[in-house]
Amino acid sequence: MNAHVPAHAAVWFEIPVTDMERARIFYGAVLQNELSLNEDGPNPMGMFVARDRDSVAGHVYPGKPAAAGTGPTIHLSVAAPIEAAMERVTGNGGRIVSPVIEIPAGRFAYCLDPDGNSFGLFVK
Repeated sequence: MNAHVPAHAAVWFEIPVTDMERARIFYGAVLQNELSLNEDGPNPMGMFVARDRDSVAGHVYPGKPAAAGTGPTIHLSVAAPIEAAMERVTGNGGRIVSPVIEIPAGRFAYCLDPDGNSFGLFVK
């Protein structure tokens, strides 16, 4: 058996949202990067900022979110200090659902967006 060992375990992510403009504003404010609107495909997408085409990135799109806090958790990179990003979450209609957790790779906190999608804030 040949094992496939990719450069990145994840290559793309999608977050379903009920209100595209609200989601673009929320994630843009939390991450301090505007999500660009792309309407080239079958659905509009709010594209997350990534350094280059080889970076792992994703988008929000009109869809049906899982029940609050039950879907997969995507960890999103934010600038330090993580506590400032946590304040932006609550200030823009999201919820913090954990304290800051320290791991060897950095610090993170679990959150919910206004649709109940689970995501993490991560600072290296």
